[in-house]
Amino acid sequence: MPRPDDDAPPAPFRPLLRQGVRFGREAAERPILMFEDVYKSYRPGAPVLRGMNLVIERGEFVFVTGASGSGKSTLLRMLYRAETVDKGRILFMGRDVARLTAESVPFLRRNLGVVFQDFKLVKAWSVYENVAIALEVLGLPGRLIRARVGEALERVGLQGRGEDPAGVLSGGEQQRVAIARAIVGEPALLLADEPTGNLDPQLALDILGLFEEINEGGTTIFFATHDRSLLDVRARRIIVLDEGRAVDIAGTLSPPFEDQYESLPH
Repeated sequence: MPRPDDDAPPAPFRPLLRQGVRFGREAAERPILMFEDVYKSYRPGAPVLRGMNLVIERGEFVFVTGASGSGKSTLLRMLYRAETVDKGRILFMGRDVARLTAESVPFLRRNLGVVFQDFKLVKAWSVYENVAIALEVLGLPGRLIRARVGEALERVGLQGRGEDPAGVLSGGEQQRVAIARAIVGEPALLLADEPTGNLDPQLALDILGLFEEINEGGTTIFFATHDRSLLDVRARRIIVLDEGRAVDIAGTLSPPFEDQYESLPH
């Protein structure tokens, strides 16, 4: 049955809803993310996601996990429009991501922060430059950029390191720079794609703690990982991608899903 707005032309995405900024009651009460019957396939007869449904509320911290190839990265890439769904809808703050025009995609991404496993820093640039670029592309005044970058670096424990070349930092420090870049625009939603995959266990826990602090400030966190040790730190909502669908686990892995992780570090 067609939805009422299926034939309506897509409108530009412009909410820019940031922490502490007022917005309409309807927007405030709407889930920040909804996946409705999402299908995604890269070859015929072998869908990565098949009819996946999921709702994420504002302010949640949600782990998404699953075996290698289960679709964790695909899910995130569709959220920031690096890819699109084959069928179904992904609604971010009530807007259908797949139906956004090319001109609207940058507005979408201003409301998202993304942290990658491999940092994606320009190593020849300074720490400051790697973080500031996220605001410079928006054309913000230099004074405001300097203030926000300084605040972001302080939040991730890198105050005073702005002039250091990114390439000389340790892996854990580089990931902190990447997180600062992701949060400097005060996004409504922070996506993390295996952000601790290249770090040793203690550094991974430190980075997880940083994400938890960001979440305590009101930012919604959608954290993709296969690391069982992170899932065991404390009870949080866990989404397992299994055979193309999202299975909601209440705070801890249990059979049959825990068997997928028994070989991972604890």
